[in-house]
This record gives sequence, structure tokens and C-alpha cells, in this order.
Amino acid sequence: MVHNVSWPTWKELQSNTIIVMVASVIISLLIFVMDFGFGITGDSKSAWKGAMGFLYGMF
Repeated sequence: MVHNVSWPTWKELQSNTIIVMVASVIISLLIFVMDFGFGITGDSKSAWKGAMGFLYGMF
């Protein structure tokens, strides 16, 4: 299998690693913002219910 694989160069490996790290941070921040925005805290006594909790509280 060593002869059939095209191994990346050190520069390619570094650039791909940075791309994966940046994408992971962006996705985790997106999930955090959505979680915070929708008010999924797991605590029913929490003061912040999120955007959806605010809207449901109005009606």
C-alpha cells in the first residue's frame, strides 16, 4: 500500500490542518450561537430562555 498512496507534502499537511481547525471553530461557534439563541440551557429556572422563549412568552 505504500507504493499506491500519494502522501501529502509537509506544506500541504499544514495548510489542510489549518483549514480543518478553522472550520471546526466556525462550526462550533455556529452551534453555540444557535444553542444560545434558542435558549437550550437545560435549566428550566434560567433567566434567559433564548429568542424562541422570548417569542413564546409574548403570546
